[in-house]
Amino acid sequence: MKSLVVLGGADGAITTVRAARRIGLRAICVDQRDDAPALRHADEHLSVSTRDLERLTAILADRDDVAGVLSPASDVNLPSQYHLARHLGLPTGLSEAAVRASVDKGFFRAVCDRLGQPGPRYVQGSPEEVLAAATDLTYPVMVKPTDSSGGRGVSQCTDPAELPAAVAAAADWSSSRVVIIEEYLLGEHYTAEAVVQGGKVVLFGLGRRALTPPPHFVTISHTMPGAPAEVSQQVHAMLDDVCRELDYQWGSLNVDVLVTPDGRVVLVELGARLGGNGSAELLGLMHGVDVTELSVAMAVGEQPSLAATRSWVASFQVLSADQAGKLVAIHNLSAARAMPDVVDLVISASPGDAVEPYHRAGAKVGYVLVASPDPERLQATLSQLAELVQVEVAPHADSEER
Repeated sequence: MKSLVVLGGADGAITTVRAARRIGLRAICVDQRDDAPALRHADEHLSVSTRDLERLTAILADRDDVAGVLSPASDVNLPSQYHLARHLGLPTGLSEAAVRASVDKGFFRAVCDRLGQPGPRYVQGSPEEVLAAATDLTYPVMVKPTDSSGGRGVSQCTDPAELPAAVAAAADWSSSRVVIIEEYLLGEHYTAEAVVQGGKVVLFGLGRRALTPPPHFVTISHTMPGAPAEVSQQVHAMLDDVCRELDYQWGSLNVDVLVTPDGRVVLVELGARLGGNGSAELLGLMHGVDVTELSVAMAVGEQPSLAATRSWVASFQVLSADQAGKLVAIHNLSAARAMPDVVDLVISASPGDAVEPYHRAGAKVGYVLVASPDPERLQATLSQLAELVQVEVAPHADSEER
């Protein structure tokens, strides 16, 4: 029986592990943590750091069952995916440039600049370098680790006095300690999810995003499709240009998109992998195909059909705690799962687990996916779910004393 190596066991990997098993593959989950959520669904756990390439390559090289490797919903493991595929002779559509664009925000900004695509002014470098270079930027600004994702270490500064602390926090979340500062652009937030084949975007969707308020800007929900047709067409064309520039041949693609009040379409960040926060699932629900299964099939060398079979509307909603403490229960899950338009309800925390407010993508306790041929019916279902599903948290003792 052939196996798929899944790099990372965070909640975003759960659907990939489950998809691999559905199509007859064993799922080997690589994560040095023993409590990673995706491990509960995997066939095998390799307790190794995804960045310990020497050890990981040696372990996998001795096996004859490994047919492919994927880093779903996480940019940080894409270099490891690329390395393992090349060294073990596994299928890959990645290029060095596609990997770098996914893990180096400044490099991706330079790619967009070369293509003549709009974007914010920015500076990137060590903490000392960006603090010195940021004097020419207009506030507010966004401060980010250049090589992290999921909202980790991201903050907004409205005044130069806030910058040193924000830069230090971003550097702490960066493995390279490289920080990027971008001028903050107002606009409507979207996420593009796509499947690339033959160097071009074949399957595509653009979802409207709702975010937590400043300073964290973490995705609360997606609804797809969620943009005017002309905006979708423009983003599709821009992504074709990016794939050609990066020599990205096949695989999944996830891109944050901003449309400014004056109509400029900005590609903010790119990941050459399945999107997290439900965007990959939404693309499949919209088109009537299983995008995660497509990604897994391509990773093991197959060439599946990417033809859409329908045009629906779908939504992803985060389940989260409103305070730090221990999870007591998530109420009414059975009733929620029984609702007609609820496609999936994924829970990534268990009673007794420590939870925190939703300031980063990894802090969610779960999520729900809803799909319908009728947009009004979908919105009615989302309203019912908001009232039905309740997350109960016991605050920490020190919080109660305060």
